[in-house]
Amino acid sequence: MVLLTSLAALAQQASAQTAVDDPAPMQSLLQEQSAVILKSSRKTIAPAIAAIAGSELPQAQAVLQAWQAKALWMRKSDGLFFRGEKLESKSYRLFDFDSGAVIGEFPKSDLKQIKPNSGIRAMIATALVQFQLSDPDPARRHEALLAIERAPAAALLAPLRASIETEPDAGIKARKTRIAQLLTIAHDADEARRVETINAMSGDLGLDVRATLNPLVATQLQAFGGAVPEALNIAREVMPGDDALSRDAAYGLLVGAKLAPPLISKDEIRTTLAGHIEGGKVGGVPIAQLNTDEARARAYAALVAAERAPAQITEAEVTQSLNDHIFAEVYQEPSQAITTAAEAALTSIDTQVAIGQTVDLTLDALSLASIYFLAAIGLAITFGVMGVINMAHGEFIMMGAYTGYVVQQVIPNHTVSILVAVPLAFAVTFAAGVAMERLVIRWLYNRPLETLLATFGISIALQQLAKNIFGTQARPLTAPGWLDGAWIINDVVSISYIRIAIFMLALIFLGVFLFIMRRTRLGLETRAVTQNRAMAGSMGINPERVNMLTFGLGSGIAGIAGVAIGLFAKVTSELGSDYIVQSFMTVVVGGVGNIWGTLAGATMIGFFQKGVEWLNPSNTLAAQTYMILFIIVFIQFRPRGIIALKGRAAGD
Repeated sequence: MVLLTSLAALAQQASAQTAVDDPAPMQSLLQEQSAVILKSSRKTIAPAIAAIAGSELPQAQAVLQAWQAKALWMRKSDGLFFRGEKLESKSYRLFDFDSGAVIGEFPKSDLKQIKPNSGIRAMIATALVQFQLSDPDPARRHEALLAIERAPAAALLAPLRASIETEPDAGIKARKTRIAQLLTIAHDADEARRVETINAMSGDLGLDVRATLNPLVATQLQAFGGAVPEALNIAREVMPGDDALSRDAAYGLLVGAKLAPPLISKDEIRTTLAGHIEGGKVGGVPIAQLNTDEARARAYAALVAAERAPAQITEAEVTQSLNDHIFAEVYQEPSQAITTAAEAALTSIDTQVAIGQTVDLTLDALSLASIYFLAAIGLAITFGVMGVINMAHGEFIMMGAYTGYVVQQVIPNHTVSILVAVPLAFAVTFAAGVAMERLVIRWLYNRPLETLLATFGISIALQQLAKNIFGTQARPLTAPGWLDGAWIINDVVSISYIRIAIFMLALIFLGVFLFIMRRTRLGLETRAVTQNRAMAGSMGINPERVNMLTFGLGSGIAGIAGVAIGLFAKVTSELGSDYIVQSFMTVVVGGVGNIWGTLAGATMIGFFQKGVEWLNPSNTLAAQTYMILFIIVFIQFRPRGIIALKGRAAGD
């Protein structure tokens, strides 16, 4: 056993001696950069990283990766560098970079670990890009592209272009192509190619495109003593006193460029006066009198006359200096063709962004309108047909949301649970609505104040009942997985799948309600009672039965709206309170008892609220306040709503 250990030690010594006597190419390079590598300073490490990355040796990538992963070790006995692999004991197995062979196992005390800080690791990551772009591992190629995006450089453009043709992954290839286009715009030496690429991407609304184009049109104010050099790319000349350049800023620019003497400030005058006090006076003015600007100006003028202080610059001299110089905004990009193309591309992009923002605002408004429509459609039926001010309508929305929550506790599959919750919520709230109409509402017809108070009391009771059953904390009503995320049209326009689903649900309910009202006996009787209750009763229609079914139908629709709203809102006992006011406003503005009026009212309120929020996005409460004021003014001109009720009952 002792013999074997001795032979192993001799073998390690022989291997180390061979490495010292005949170092391989990568080891030789590491020895040349040894002092810099061991110092590990971000300020001095760049040449060592560049030497390894540019060595064209096949081991360069492995060395940089080991260095970045803190797996680079130096053997203290001879100063050679190896890749280290930690063993269970306090020892490391070392691997030769050139041959890949195992050098041996060494205790940690015989080694020195090279620990690059975060700044050095970032520099190594940038150097690794040229190798990782063609790495067989897709994850490494993703890392390389991320490194380019973080620190784009002209040196990375050539290896990036070279890797595009052989890229097997379509997604990575598209990303490489895009990043190559951005690097071309920013760093390519070929002006024609840069202009061509700018024009090709002028329709792209990506933030990365705008971030690449903006530096090309960045300008800097400069002052010139004579004619502006023709070699400069001038954006425009600026006159002192304009909005873009005040007189003070213009003169400060001259002073900074050493084209004019600096102005002497009041603080500098005080300092100068303090340094020339003689016999209790400064410039013949007693110190006690130097408490006004006029006295200090006289004392300073005396020092100037005695050539003991620099003369002040007069306003006339400032004006003359400004008139003697030319001020211009100079592009930081020297090529006029590139700045012209960039300006045109940014103008095109800004126009498309404005259009996209309008479309996005329209989609948001339609989404909000569909929510208001779902919340108000049930109220439109009961309010229009029965004339009942149902303050408990919001609680039927809340009941529907809680029904969805209970169903999801029983059925864990979110898709199936929602499909079950929708009809069940309708059944539960339909039954609750019928019970409420039979027990309370039917005794209070034609007594609007008592109806309002009774339904308000029922609203409070239902809220308290919900708190007793479910508690005060919000309960989750989770949407199916296929409703997660959003439909992203571009970097400006997007809409969540839940909002799209609610919009489609609103359209479905519009179609179902129109079918009920136009194609069924209940709809015929409901329209008859709405237009003329007495005449409908004389024709054999039972108004009480119609009232009961209508109230139940309106309550059931509110329950389904609760399931939809609960998918994106907090399900609490106060859920309905957030929508009762908007529901009443929607019905009143649209026209009582008219489904098309409810749709028009929801659309108008949704667009108005989103428009105000867009003008003042930091204050949504202001949007609701302005919306109420708008509705008050609107009702003054259209007291019957957008679509007024027709028939003999319209005047009631």
